[in-house]
Amino acid sequence: MTRKKFRHSERLTSDRSLQEYFLTQPLPQTSRTELLRLIRGGEDTYLELKVKLSNPERIAQEIVAIANTAGGFLIFGVTDQLRIEGVDYPEDVVEELARICREEIIPPLVPFLDIISFDNGRRIVVLEIQGKRRPYRTKDGRFFLRIGAEKREATREELSGFLEEIRPLGYENLPVPGATRNDIDDALLWSFARAFEDISEEKISYDTEDFLKRDLLLATGSGEDFTPTVAAILLFGKNQRVAELLPRSSVHAIRYSGNTTNVPIVEKSELKGNLFTLFEASLNFIKKYCDLWHEKPKFIKRAESPIPARQNYSEPVIREAITNALIHRDLALKDSQTRILIFDDSIEIINPRRHNGFIPFASKAICYGITQRLNPQIATIFTSSAYDVKLGIKGFPAMLREARIFSGRKPEISLINDEFHVKIYGI
Repeated sequence: MTRKKFRHSERLTSDRSLQEYFLTQPLPQTSRTELLRLIRGGEDTYLELKVKLSNPERIAQEIVAIANTAGGFLIFGVTDQLRIEGVDYPEDVVEELARICREEIIPPLVPFLDIISFDNGRRIVVLEIQGKRRPYRTKDGRFFLRIGAEKREATREELSGFLEEIRPLGYENLPVPGATRNDIDDALLWSFARAFEDISEEKISYDTEDFLKRDLLLATGSGEDFTPTVAAILLFGKNQRVAELLPRSSVHAIRYSGNTTNVPIVEKSELKGNLFTLFEASLNFIKKYCDLWHEKPKFIKRAESPIPARQNYSEPVIREAITNALIHRDLALKDSQTRILIFDDSIEIINPRRHNGFIPFASKAICYGITQRLNPQIATIFTSSAYDVKLGIKGFPAMLREARIFSGRKPEISLINDEFHVKIYGI
């Protein structure tokens, strides 16, 4: 039995398993002979040996490193010389390891824990780690990998690699490399905070680091290690710094001279800034080429003209379409950006959205109001009245219904090549 095969195909059992915590089914039996064979192989990418649990912070780092690399085992009660010394109070070690996996690691990691007893009375604790939701990070926002028998912090390139593999859920909570407290637009942040002064249980401190981290959960670390998350930069970042720190966040707005993308481009603009700025810039670009109404206008029939008339759209519909595009973008996709395409007869909004993890497909489920939000924090804050964006019709189904009533044509929805398309027709 090879070491890697053993680690990923067997689970250890004991007189007190973590069935009590997480499992409902009995675990397959594994003999002490197989366990000894695992230990005799020594430490490697899949195995870390500890004499005792004495530093929870360092143990959390070891667990994160193993979970982010390939999964494996952490065994307590074994020396570096591979001697089995045992631990004095294994039940307490199990309880503390469960707490570390639950409270010190983000996202929380579900461990498999066992206490193995030997004939000489010594007992060891075995923690099996399966990294199913990586990347994992410590509570202070640090990412680790395990290379051989050593751990080290992940580089920016390695972290980016993780994001290409995982489902996009949780991307908004990742700390932004290079971002600092000075990248936050205080005017926008405190304008948002003041709206809650009358209902907040505690007086707002008006300390940017404290408010972002403790109250909004939009930052990690403190002092020199303080780092705003993706959500913090998108929502409250200074316009210029948002474009530098998160270049994928820009919106490409294009006006075509016909009804397809095969005709000449009238104007193309890359809109940059935080979400507040992007919303206003997107709306203004559309208003430049289209007329927006709150109610369906009564049109006067005019003589035929060789120049197409400006199209008319429901403004609440367009506002909701822009909102959906900005708050539900899959920023983990590096090769696709949000695009607003204006044609003579329609407006098409294209948003990055990978198929993986999006079940049922949005093209059907979202029409019935079944949402699977990628960025719940961004969505909650952006749509809050305190953020002060004038939103449109609330809800995707209501938007589709109003768009059909206004123009007499049903909007087209599709999910193609990891992009979500919404096409709204004008009159």
